[in-house]
Amino acid sequence: MSIEHWWPRLKPSTQKWLIENNGDTVPQEVVTEITQAGGPATSDAWWTGQNEPPGFYFPDEAVDWIEAVANGEAPANGEEPDRP
Repeated sequence: MSIEHWWPRLKPSTQKWLIENNGDTVPQEVVTEITQAGGPATSDAWWTGQNEPPGFYFPDEAVDWIEAVANGEAPANGEEPDRP
């Protein structure tokens, strides 16, 4: 399921954390919430960067999507962002 589908299922506090920490390592409790909301499983290669330290990371496309949401812009896929 793509980010625009599971993003609205996250708690507003989680959305806010992801916006404020966009590009940072995603803590396990946030990964768990994302997975429960329909996001990628922790075993999905989508989560990890090849040259990154250990941990879970969003790919560049997701970082860009979250940045668009934070700026009140429609993400590249044309979906209207849900503001936290």
